[in-house]
Amino acid sequence: MAEPTNSKVPKIRFKGFEDGWAQKTLGDLFPITSAARVHKHEWTHAGVPFFRSSDVVSAFKGQENTKAFISRELYEKLSAKVGRIKKGDILVTGGGSICVPYLVGSDDPLYFKDADLLWFKVRGAVDSDCLYTYLTAQPFRQYLESISHIGTIAHYTVEQAKSTPLTIPADPAEQTQIGGYFREVDRLLGLQQWKHDKLVTLKKAMLQKMFPQPGTTTPEIRFQGFTGDWVEKKLGECVLIQRGGSPRPIEAYITQEPNGVNWVKIGDVKIGSRYITKTEEKIKPEGVTKSREVFKGDLILSNSMSFGRPYLMAIDGCIHDGWLLIRNDKNLFDLDFLLQLLSSDAMTEQYRSLAAGGVVNNLNCALVQSTRVSFPDKAEQQKIGHYFRTLDALIVQHALQLQKLKQLKAACLERMFV
Repeated sequence: MAEPTNSKVPKIRFKGFEDGWAQKTLGDLFPITSAARVHKHEWTHAGVPFFRSSDVVSAFKGQENTKAFISRELYEKLSAKVGRIKKGDILVTGGGSICVPYLVGSDDPLYFKDADLLWFKVRGAVDSDCLYTYLTAQPFRQYLESISHIGTIAHYTVEQAKSTPLTIPADPAEQTQIGGYFREVDRLLGLQQWKHDKLVTLKKAMLQKMFPQPGTTTPEIRFQGFTGDWVEKKLGECVLIQRGGSPRPIEAYITQEPNGVNWVKIGDVKIGSRYITKTEEKIKPEGVTKSREVFKGDLILSNSMSFGRPYLMAIDGCIHDGWLLIRNDKNLFDLDFLLQLLSSDAMTEQYRSLAAGGVVNNLNCALVQSTRVSFPDKAEQQKIGHYFRTLDALIVQHALQLQKLKQLKAACLERMFV
């Protein structure tokens, strides 16, 4: 790729392309229309897929949702009036989440809700992948803001779509290059997201199978050589639990001096990680006695933000009153095992069931102390802890790769369109 100096073309272009880009309106390039009306009582549980805004938004986010359908007979009747959606056409949300695109990937029967979606009958007028990408790029989003007095619009209509400007390569070959590039980036993003999500699902399943479920004393899956019941106790009988504290006003204690003490905030948690390895801010040593000092090997539990999530300190520091300290002072636990134990859904359910009315927005020491935990001997804990630490490392690795791909795509979207 090369970076041209001509401001009428994007900052980054594929080599071999030098001509300026042409500005047209979408309505100049292809027909834009909607669909014939389908009433809700005509929806079915099977048949021809019937798309609504929610289906397009879910597809854009890579999420699943409950599908709707219409009968083949109704599809044939309506298509005879307005035509059939073809591969390369684009559906665009006209209400709700505005202007989210869906690129039709085949000629298979498909219909859509008239009040929700607009139909771009692209049909080779421009490269569909290139146009789809443009509809997610910053120039188009800026245009949407410009046609609204409040920064958002409640509806994107057929007439607004027809008059929407599009600056695009006049050379179809350049359009194809751009579309193909982003199609490959999206493929890699989807693959990386799939790998990450599979690992997260695996971890959730193993947390259920490798820890005893309510009413049982042994887990479903154990490492070879380990038998016998797990011990159950109140968490407060096993560890020291204390609330953090904040010197006030905190601004007076923040320091850049080398002797500053690490000041732990929720923002210091790195993507996907359960370990605190560094802090963005430090406080003056005289602020330590007014907060809560923590040490490497302590666990801290968020009591409001990221509700109930534990993190393992890999450094010394201080915590404010948005955290609870959990210290393995009786040495009953392997730390990685304890981290996973406190991460389980069963712990969150206990917090809620122990709170008045079954709802809790903030944790306190008494509530956490009252929760019950089950654990085996130290040797089995170490096996379990090591397994989940390795699994967590893989999840973090894939999360970081996914983040890098998203950053790459965002940077290219900004620099490869006008």
